[in-house]
Amino acid sequence: MPPVERIERGGGELSAPRLRNGTPERAGLDPAELSILVREVHALTEGDRPWAPGAVLVAGRGPVVAVREAAGRAVRYAAYDPESDTGVELPPGEQLPATVDTPFDVASLTKLCTSVAAVQQIERGRLGVDAPVGAYLPEFRAVARHRVTVRQLLTHTSGLRPEAPLYDCADDAERQALLRAQEPVGVPGTYCYSDLNMLLLQHVVERVSGRGLDVLVRDGITRPLGMTGTRFGPCPGAAATEDQRRPWAKADRGMLRGVVHDENAWALGGVAGHAGLFSTGRDLAVFCRALLAGGSYGPARILGPEFVELLLAPPGLGFAVDQPWFMGELAGRGAAGHTGFTGTSLVLDPATDTFLVLLANTVHPVRRPPDSRPRAAAATRLARAVRG
Repeated sequence: MPPVERIERGGGELSAPRLRNGTPERAGLDPAELSILVREVHALTEGDRPWAPGAVLVAGRGPVVAVREAAGRAVRYAAYDPESDTGVELPPGEQLPATVDTPFDVASLTKLCTSVAAVQQIERGRLGVDAPVGAYLPEFRAVARHRVTVRQLLTHTSGLRPEAPLYDCADDAERQALLRAQEPVGVPGTYCYSDLNMLLLQHVVERVSGRGLDVLVRDGITRPLGMTGTRFGPCPGAAATEDQRRPWAKADRGMLRGVVHDENAWALGGVAGHAGLFSTGRDLAVFCRALLAGGSYGPARILGPEFVELLLAPPGLGFAVDQPWFMGELAGRGAAGHTGFTGTSLVLDPATDTFLVLLANTVHPVRRPPDSRPRAAAATRLARAVRG
């Protein structure tokens, strides 16, 4: 991979502004609305059956972080009791509070880094956005036969089913054979959200670059942006997730902390195109800031502005665009982002130059029916805080 580019003007070197902590007023945000937002996030972690035991919120505008708040507990339960449908709490001295630096399993937010890694390969001329996947992975005969394209993987319009049971395979050879055998069950060109899209995209970017996805993310995104708290697991200090057991889960692994929650990512060794990353609120705010600044942060450039536009323009390449169900009132003007099954979400809004990161462990001690209303409410609160 070429060295990280620097922004130059007139023989000199300019840096895109880095994030700095500041007041809501300095960020051009209403402090009253942000105070309500903070209270609401704390309320999400309270009570016997909270939305999430722990949460971290980071929000801001421009280069100013106006809110950086932790609530609740990163580790609260020892196990899940299916008979009472409650968590078995650890002794108070063994529970751990969430802090602003607590890493969380970000689940499908991993897809955003996979997408950026793919667009980096497009920018460097190694990958064609409308090229057939079969041109790079001829052994994936099923998708090659249907002429599924790279763009269709990035926009979830390949027709592939949502997932395949890689976690039930005996070994890696069987897992790869199952993945290669996947073919569209729907008509290519129609939307169907699928983890398989990002697993295939992982294979594509690894083939054209000659590097593993973990290396591409590290060298192309996290290291140049200074995202020192972001990595594929294991991550021993992370917030706990699920007491993962059948029948509610797809594997019997017990209480998870610091290892990937997603069963397929776990079966693949923890590095997968659809899940596997751990990150912090501050790191993901940096990621948002770099994209809002056209691909630059400090002296580093991870993408050129036209390729950031390619990434974020509707319908988005890997990013969801203008989705009120988790973006609330930030949706409607080109806001982009994603959610993660473990309780995470990220929204960046180029129209107002704002960003919101909400990390939570909603699956601790056990997965529940998804509820994105708190995510949408947080985004709406930020949208209402924007001044001018």
